[in-house]
Amino acid sequence: MHDVGIGTKVAHELAIHHVGRSPNLSHTLQDQKNYLLTKRQREMAYGQAGSMLKYFQDKIAEIPSFQYALQMDCEEQIANIFWVDGKMIMDYAHFGDVVSFDTFGTNNGSRPFGVFVGFNHFRETVIFGAALMYDETFKSFKWLFEAFLKAHSGQQPKTIYTDQDFAMEKAVAEVFSEAWHGLCTSHIMQNFVKHLHEDKNEDTSILSDFRACMFEYEDIAKFEHKFDIMRKKVNKQTWLDSIYKLKEKWAECYMNDVFTLGMRSTQLNKSLNNDLKVLFETDFDIVQFLKHFEMVVQGKRNNELNLEFDSRKKLPEIYMRRPPPMLVHASKLYTPIIFEAFQGEYERSLAACTKALDSNNEYLVGDFTFEEGYKVTADPLKQTVLCSCRQFDRIGILCAHSLKVLDLMNIKSLPPQYVLKRWTWEARTGTIQDNQERNIIENQIMDATLRYRYMSHKFLNLAHRAAQFPECTMLVDNTLDILGKEIEDKINECTSISGDPLDILGKEIEDKINTCTSTSGDPHTIRMDDLFGGELVFR
Repeated sequence: MHDVGIGTKVAHELAIHHVGRSPNLSHTLQDQKNYLLTKRQREMAYGQAGSMLKYFQDKIAEIPSFQYALQMDCEEQIANIFWVDGKMIMDYAHFGDVVSFDTFGTNNGSRPFGVFVGFNHFRETVIFGAALMYDETFKSFKWLFEAFLKAHSGQQPKTIYTDQDFAMEKAVAEVFSEAWHGLCTSHIMQNFVKHLHEDKNEDTSILSDFRACMFEYEDIAKFEHKFDIMRKKVNKQTWLDSIYKLKEKWAECYMNDVFTLGMRSTQLNKSLNNDLKVLFETDFDIVQFLKHFEMVVQGKRNNELNLEFDSRKKLPEIYMRRPPPMLVHASKLYTPIIFEAFQGEYERSLAACTKALDSNNEYLVGDFTFEEGYKVTADPLKQTVLCSCRQFDRIGILCAHSLKVLDLMNIKSLPPQYVLKRWTWEARTGTIQDNQERNIIENQIMDATLRYRYMSHKFLNLAHRAAQFPECTMLVDNTLDILGKEIEDKINECTSISGDPLDILGKEIEDKINTCTSTSGDPHTIRMDDLFGGELVFR
C-alpha cells in the first residue's frame, strides 16, 4: 500500500479492517513505521544517485532492452536523466509518426519531468520515453532529444508537438530536422486567456474569435481577415503579434498538408495527466518516483491489452441493415474506434453530391449547393483519389469526398494504398530491434492472466485470418499439434528441475571442475573466477 501512495496510518487502519480487529493484526502502527523507515533507508543506502543507478541496472538485468542515459555537469554530477524500456521502443517503432513532448513541474520544483507520448491504433495514449531534467535550457533539451533519437535508432517522427518555449523550439529545429514542429493548442489557449485577463478587455467574444482562428478557417485569406478584426478588439497587441508570427505552427489553414493524426495538443489523455500529477503531489525520492511512474505506464499498457482482447471478442457495429462491401471490408481492417470514424465518413459520402468538372476524372463534391465543395481528382486505373481537403494526408482515413468518388468509379473495397497500417489490427505486427540490433520481445513482464490475454488476442487474430481459407486452416491445425508437443516438452523440462537446490548446485560445480581439470591438468591451479565464471556469489 505504501508503494502505491497510501499513507502509513491509513494503510494500518485498512489492514485492521481486513483482519477484523486490532489484536488479529501481527504488527502495530509503530512496527509498520519502523519497517517502512528501514525499507526506505535500504533503498537509499547508496544515496539518491546510487539508488537510481542501481534501479536502472536492475531494470537492465530484468529487461535487456531497457536503456538509460545520463548527462553530467562540469562537477561530474548527474544533470539530466532519460530512460526507455523495450515496450516503449516497440511502441515508437509502430506509432512514432506523431509525437508529443510535454514537461511537468515536480513536487519540490527542482527537476522538470518530461514525457514523450503518442497515439496507438486505438487512439489511446502510449509512452515513448521519459526524462528528469536539471533545467529547461537549450543545451538540456538538445541533449534530451538526441538521447531520445539514439534510443529509437535515429527514427525521426513526422510531426512533433511541444509547448511554446524558445529554448525547446530551437532544440527541436536542430535535432528533429525532418519533423514538422507544431505548438500545443491547449497551452496557447491558456496563454491567451492569461493575457486577455491582464488586458481587462470587456469584449469576451474575442476568446471564441481566437478559437475560430485556431481551428475553423481552412482558407488563409479568411484567417488573415478574421485575425486582423480580432486584433483591433485588443488594446495591448504585443502577445497577439508574437503568436501571429508562429501561425504556421498552430493555425488550421497552414496545416492542410501536415500529418497530425488529428493531434493538436500535448495533453493527449486526461487520465494520464492526472496520474502523472499524483506523482508530483507526493514527496517521493527519486527511486520511489521511478517505481510509481513504472506503475502508471504499466497501467496504460494493461488497459490497451484489455481493450484489444475485449474488442476482438465482438464484431464492430455496422449501422446499416444491408452493409455495403466497403464497410464490411473496413470493419475487418480497422480497430473499432477507427472503423467508427471511417463509417461516419462513409455515411456522409452517401449524402454528398458530385459534379463533373471540365477536366477528365475531376469532380466537385459537396452538398447540393456546392457552396463549400471540394475538388477530387481520380484515376480509375490506379484506383487513386486526391481530395483538396487532404484529410488522408493529415489523419490517415479517407474523407467522405474521396469515398464518394471511389463509389462513382465502382470501387467497392478500400484500395490498399489507403489503408494505413498504424490504424489496423495488424499495427503491431513485425519484428522490432533496438539500437543495438537486438530483437525486442513485447510484454516481457506479465502475470499469468495478462500473458493469457496477450496470447489470446494473437491467436484470435490468426484464427480469424486462417478460417477464411481451408489450406490455411489445415496449416494452423497441423502447426498447433506440433507446437502443443513442444510446449508439453518444455513444461516437463521446467517442472523437472525441482530437486534440492544444493544438489543441483553441487552437480553443476562437479561438472565445471571436470571441465576445468580436463583442460588445465592441475586442479590446484584453478582460479575461483574460472570455476564460477564470475557469476556465483556466496552470502
